[in-house]
Amino acid sequence: MDTLATLKTRRQARFEEFKKDLNVSKLTKDVCQLTDQQLLVAWQESGLNPYAALIAVGGYGRGELFPYSDVDILVLLSEKLSAEDLSIVNPKVEAFITRCWDLGIEIGSSVRNIDECLQEAAADITVRTSLLESRWVGGDKKLYRRFLVQFDAAMDAKAFYQAKLLELRQRHHKHNDTPYSLEPNCKESPGGLRDLQVILWMTKAAKLGNSFLDLHKKGLLTKRESLEINRNLRFLQTLRTQLHLVAKRRQDVLVFDLQTQLAEAFGLDSENGTRASEKIMKRYYWAAKAVTQLNEILLQNIEAILFPKESRITRPVSEHFVEKQGLLDIVDPLLFEKHPEQILRAFLLYTKTPGVKGFSAQILRGLYNARGLMNAQWRNNPENRACFMDIVKQHDGITHAFRLMNQTSVLGRYLPAFRRIVGQMQHDLFHVYTVDQHILMVLRNVRRFWVVEHTHEFPFCSQLAANYDKPWLLILAALFHDIAKGRGGDHSELGKKDARLFAKQHGLSKEDTDILVWLVAEHLTMSQVAQKQDIGDPDVVKAFAKRVKTERRLTALYLLTVADVRGTSPKVWNAWKGKLLEDLYKLTLRVIGGGQHDVTSELEQNQSEAKKMLRLFGLQADAHEELWKQLDIPFFLRHEPSDIAWLTKHLYGRVNHQEPIVRARLSPVGEGLQVAVYIKDQPDLFARICSYFDQQGFSILDARIHTTQHGYALDTFQISGTNLLREGGHYRDIIQLVEHDLAEILKKVAALPSPNQGRLSRQSRSFPIQPRVSLRADDRGQYFVLSVSANDRTGILYAIAKILAEHRISLHTARINTLGERIEDVFLLAGENLSKDSKIQIQLETEILEALAV
Repeated sequence: MDTLATLKTRRQARFEEFKKDLNVSKLTKDVCQLTDQQLLVAWQESGLNPYAALIAVGGYGRGELFPYSDVDILVLLSEKLSAEDLSIVNPKVEAFITRCWDLGIEIGSSVRNIDECLQEAAADITVRTSLLESRWVGGDKKLYRRFLVQFDAAMDAKAFYQAKLLELRQRHHKHNDTPYSLEPNCKESPGGLRDLQVILWMTKAAKLGNSFLDLHKKGLLTKRESLEINRNLRFLQTLRTQLHLVAKRRQDVLVFDLQTQLAEAFGLDSENGTRASEKIMKRYYWAAKAVTQLNEILLQNIEAILFPKESRITRPVSEHFVEKQGLLDIVDPLLFEKHPEQILRAFLLYTKTPGVKGFSAQILRGLYNARGLMNAQWRNNPENRACFMDIVKQHDGITHAFRLMNQTSVLGRYLPAFRRIVGQMQHDLFHVYTVDQHILMVLRNVRRFWVVEHTHEFPFCSQLAANYDKPWLLILAALFHDIAKGRGGDHSELGKKDARLFAKQHGLSKEDTDILVWLVAEHLTMSQVAQKQDIGDPDVVKAFAKRVKTERRLTALYLLTVADVRGTSPKVWNAWKGKLLEDLYKLTLRVIGGGQHDVTSELEQNQSEAKKMLRLFGLQADAHEELWKQLDIPFFLRHEPSDIAWLTKHLYGRVNHQEPIVRARLSPVGEGLQVAVYIKDQPDLFARICSYFDQQGFSILDARIHTTQHGYALDTFQISGTNLLREGGHYRDIIQLVEHDLAEILKKVAALPSPNQGRLSRQSRSFPIQPRVSLRADDRGQYFVLSVSANDRTGILYAIAKILAEHRISLHTARINTLGERIEDVFLLAGENLSKDSKIQIQLETEILEALAV
């Protein structure tokens, strides 16, 4: 027998062979055989042969071991063992398992007799599945055969199917029901290897076959489908193998760090602006998409065999379609090949037929086989164009219909521009989905504004949507807003051309065409204005209103913007951004409606409302006067009345207080805290406050800096996320701690500490952003606008604040904008020092760039 060292050498040599021949089936079988030989060395040493059998289970039992997969084994004990026998056997088993680990075999082991196996299998579907794929490796073979007979007799194929289907749905939900995340799990995500394994587990339990070739022979798959599913199976297996070899460990998630190496292992190179990593990921997404579609066909076909009576109940829907158990079905299996115009009709009926939750296997198979008929002639058919517009204009089921159209490749074939972005990665690091999935997510978000059950999510949006007469225009805007990504150039401008062509082909009126095209071209504008500019400045709002022109456009753009930002990533959307967008909408609406920015009126209104709130605190009628006479008009215009009242309450009688005052409360807008600092002004104050927030892990969402007439700083911050919160804790629990600790820090006059050199995240290291710094005078020359864009990391805001403090540059406002792994911050700086000497401007930009590049 080969020595263990020889076996390890052969294993490594086989890995090197695979890199040349890419024969994944041979590799996984060879790894199994080598593992068998290693295990048998330990087994023979253990002396367990007379008492037990060594059984491979799970993927190892299937004879399919990837380079660094776990090795799952069962030590099957004889049911005839006495207590005395067990006293001898148990130490031998422990010694065997220990020996396996000593040999470097990472095993997952269980030790049971037949009865215990059956009990565990009945109680746990995972155990039942693992045992379903058992294989004898060594020991008592007769014992293993007895186990097989009893396990087979105990198997309930129907119950197993239902349990595995439920498990599959739960797993898909865990992965957001999409294979199109930017770092998918090639084993567990929808469309991954696990989906194919589930099918074969179900068919093996039901005695329908152990391979996809068997399923073809049984009529569950056509020859073409069998070839297609086996091709995708081999690709996914090869991908997972290469991923293990590149990572040199078990690795199933296609992380950014490894995507380029993985692509190179497949012989792919970057070219024409397309990264090698994008190429391999696109291959993966297309494979996962095909697996998802074919799996649904197989699941339905298996169910029809296992539950034949239930599958026969039908209800006519139209001449060509029927409803069968909640699924839309076709009368003639060749309907789409005979009448391609019925392809889109299927999706229209899906939206219009109550109770229908999906397509039958026959429709899915028909669509799969009719892909070649969805050509230019089919797209240009007036009947199909009218049908597509009917789908867009439906009241219900639009989101699900478009998802189905994408899953079945119909959407990409009807809109060639959409086909180009299926599986298209995004490297801005705040989108968590591919372009096509982001578009469908935005479409879903838009649609939810009109759905009564979801009005609680965004009440103001739903209120506006209820009065918008053509929701389908927003559906189209969502569909086209990012459709030109990845082509090079401005995707908004390129998408505008696609939208105009679509409008012309589908007979949209000039008015509808203009607003659709405008929305696609301007879909980024509102978020940029709200998050990067000072919307408290009347000139900013006027400029935006001039660009928007009408209330109808404003409402449509606002709804699209909320849906778009919310559809990028759960990390990107927050209540503070929602408030900025809503405030910009309301301010712009007033300008569009002819309302002039009357400073006196707005000042009086804010002060009047603040006084009403102060009376609720039980303060004297003149309690506000001492503080307010030290505040200028911009303060009252830039703060909400509730903020003014809150600050006044805490500073009443303390306007000339010598020690710092820090007050915090639960943020009125979303999760987090609002923190106010009142102290005699000092050049490095902002940096010192940022230093504290940095040390405690807070993210600053917004900063408003104000200096009173008598030289006090009155600054407010919106912050969230912190190291101070214990597991399950709440922000209210740390309010007093923040107030005390920050005040103590501000009392001490000390040199600013060095910024934390926070590490870039794994994603940021894989897709670094070129840091950019822009410093320019505003239109009136009163302030300088500092814009910063870079990868996010801990300590970056404090590093910028420290540089500003060192140059004794005062901060007027800070707009902190974190987009996933990227920051886009805008600071409004007092211009006195900067305007004196242009060299200071260059030096400041240079130092900030150096800090960002650390």
